Amino acid sequence: MKRVTLIILIAISNLLFLQLVNAKVKLPAIVSSNMVLQRNTTVELWGWADANEKITIKTSWLKQAIKIEADNNGNWRFAVKTTTSKKPQTIKIKSKESDITLENILFGEVWLCSGQSNMRRSLKGHNGQPTFGGLEATAKAANSNLRLFTVDLAASKTPLKDVGKHTAWQQASPSSVVTFSAVAYFFGQQLQEILDVPVGLIHTSWGGSSVQAWISKEVMSDYQKINLDEVDISHRTNRIPSALFNAMINPLTSYTIKGAIWYQGEANRKEPEKYKKLFPAMVKDWRKRWEIGDFPFYYVQIAPFMYGDNDVFQSVDNSAFIRETQLQCLDLIPNSGIAITMDIGDDYCIHPPRKKEVADRLLFNALNQTYGYDAVDYAAPIYSSHEVKDGGMVLKFKNAETGLYAYDKLEGFEIAADDKVFYPANAKIVNGSQIFVTSNKVPNPVAVRYAWRNWVLGTLFDINLLPASSFRTDNWNDATRAKKIK
Repeated sequence: MKRVTLIILIAISNLLFLQLVNAKVKLPAIVSSNMVLQRNTTVELWGWADANEKITIKTSWLKQAIKIEADNNGNWRFAVKTTTSKKPQTIKIKSKESDITLENILFGEVWLCSGQSNMRRSLKGHNGQPTFGGLEATAKAANSNLRLFTVDLAASKTPLKDVGKHTAWQQASPSSVVTFSAVAYFFGQQLQEILDVPVGLIHTSWGGSSVQAWISKEVMSDYQKINLDEVDISHRTNRIPSALFNAMINPLTSYTIKGAIWYQGEANRKEPEKYKKLFPAMVKDWRKRWEIGDFPFYYVQIAPFMYGDNDVFQSVDNSAFIRETQLQCLDLIPNSGIAITMDIGDDYCIHPPRKKEVADRLLFNALNQTYGYDAVDYAAPIYSSHEVKDGGMVLKFKNAETGLYAYDKLEGFEIAADDKVFYPANAKIVNGSQIFVTSNKVPNPVAVRYAWRNWVLGTLFDINLLPASSFRTDNWNDATRAKKIK
């Protein structure tokens, strides 16, 4: 009898302790000191407390305190207008059991940075895989107006309310940036310097991840049956549909952002037609959940790489098909932009070291399309039409108003007649902004392809040195490449 009584007393004590703990106001990890709130807009702050807990919020930029009450489940949130002030701000949150002070908060531009290993690649690089310029950038990194937040690798079968392991908001410094995403850092550091306002970067990526893993169950269910109940999410975690969305995106969707940058595609390279549906669906899904409209979404086309056989042509083993899909997604995703990387790949390293050039091209998109820097060119030349003339084909391009350029001679062009057999071709710039393609093997050409290989070094640019994507003028699914003459 005494033992039963003791057990009951212990249970009651534990219950009282839990109630005391739960009564304290709790904030999500991303809402903390040192954070950057999107400037000059309405943002939401949120958290958890005891059911119906009364909470008072005082901010340094508002004269009056905000009084709210948690709902029956202990959830609370409130909307507050930010300003363009560059001064550090504070937020004080009080309840019966809590007294929280958030300090050193800035108003600025907040960007989400996501994708797979090429987004995750840090300034310090990896074993045998450098990041060019990473050491210099690290040495010069001290910047109190650039703030970083990193979500650690995590997965879940159901949507989470908060992230798990993470690196909390911190100011840019050599120690904080060295392991941070190189593409994200180069993008944010330059954006902060050019706009002369604080910038916050939220990094959430996973190497080798598929686009399916970043899409909610509700949206993925339109494309395949999703049931994770019996799935072991510790195995091939980064390829499990919705698992990364649940743990690494969903907890962030109440945090107001300006836009997103994305570097992913290698994991889906053998399913270009599926990616053409899923990638725009993912962007639409994220935008719906953030509830801030069609925020800017800028992404990177995967770089050329020696994926096994470089002579594959019509098969999806040829990564030119996924690059083509990524380019086509420009027309499927509103308010988007693409960074072409045809000239900065690495034949035997899937993590090209020239991450600053990637970030630069994302930055040009943001400066022109988001921030109104009309003089900053961002759009690479894109094939638009052709005509057969003088035994060859004349190719025309959009985004080539000021002309095309090649450092040396143009290479990587192939041409075919109606037999659909492609031969190596000669190509030259004519009239400043057109390409004339010919081959003595093809006197009556009907189609041209450019850089239609896994590994290739792009040679076609506009005069601002933005490279053209690989492309084809045909839509054949049974084309071949002429056999090499031994």
